[in-house]
Amino acid sequence: QVQLVESGGGLVQAGGSLRLSCAASGSIFPFNAMGWYRQAPGKQRELVATITRLGYTNYADSVKGRFTISRDSAKNTGNLQMNSLKPEDTAVYYCNLKLGWRGQSDYWGQGTQVTVSS
Repeated sequence: QVQLVESGGGLVQAGGSLRLSCAASGSIFPFNAMGWYRQAPGKQRELVATITRLGYTNYADSVKGRFTISRDSAKNTGNLQMNSLKPEDTAVYYCNLKLGWRGQSDYWGQGTQVTVSS
């Protein structure tokens, strides 16, 4: 049974930084891809960043140049470094993990709140 736990969220002023972490328990083999999503109140959940088995990364246009996704396979941990935060980044951030050679197994964390004040 795979379980994901996000941490690192909190309250920060505009222009500040936060580092989110996603810790996985259980077997995450075979790893396919990991992603970060966010959802603000009243809005649809949106993709923020992804990283694949081969290390390819993809970012939403709104966070390019400010956010960096990474993965430490030895520690079963994923991270999202968020710099130059803006009030519009305020949301609950979720870690997503896709397992299986075809990415057929999907897992979600319970989310961590990020609030950016102006």
